[in-house]
Amino acid sequence: MKKTVALTIGIVLLCGALLLGGTWVYARSQAGTEAAPLALTSPAPSGSSDSVDDAGSTATGPVADGVYAVDTGSQAGYRVDEVLSGQDVTVVGRTSDVRGEATVEGGVLTAASIEVDMTTIATDDSGRDRQFLGILDTSAHPTATFVLSSPVDLSGLAGGTATVEATGTLTIKGVSHEVVVTLDAQTVGDGAQVSGSIPVTFSDYDVSAPNLGFVTVEDAGTVELLLELTPAGS
Repeated sequence: MKKTVALTIGIVLLCGALLLGGTWVYARSQAGTEAAPLALTSPAPSGSSDSVDDAGSTATGPVADGVYAVDTGSQAGYRVDEVLSGQDVTVVGRTSDVRGEATVEGGVLTAASIEVDMTTIATDDSGRDRQFLGILDTSAHPTATFVLSSPVDLSGLAGGTATVEATGTLTIKGVSHEVVVTLDAQTVGDGAQVSGSIPVTFSDYDVSAPNLGFVTVEDAGTVELLLELTPAGS
């Protein structure tokens, strides 16, 4: 009987060691392989009024007045650091389920509303993704939103590209905070492309960063976005 108990304990310890060892190997293999931050595909050269991006679309400025819709090719997600089995790993989650629109009047961005489907954000690990859905309580709060609260001067886009600051309300898990986001923008064809990131502290949004012993997630991270804007109705 004692031999059976000892054997069982030994098997459990061996399985645990193999699991932790496998996790350590996985963490080492993932370090430094995370996706690059979302950014403009091919910014126009400084001082140039037009250029050609990677997709072959001509970038011209300034952006015309009108209403612009978030179009295919847009992405949003998060970036956060974690310690996995003693290894520093950066986790990146992305989704292309992004909706919204922006209004330009007199060369000024007067309104903008962006909505992200949080239920479809995915990383390279389905287990992590399931935990993400639970932590954010996506069954009750399936979307995150950003709503512009102050006008943004877009006159800099007359040169093809511009960097601007936009103030708005970011809502995650039903909790809203005013944030300031730095946006890189360029005109592309008859629309525009915009990228930016928003530093966030998860506890500010009632999100508890997990600590499972073998993995510890930082309480601060970044919300990232890349928006392809085209004239609404086109």
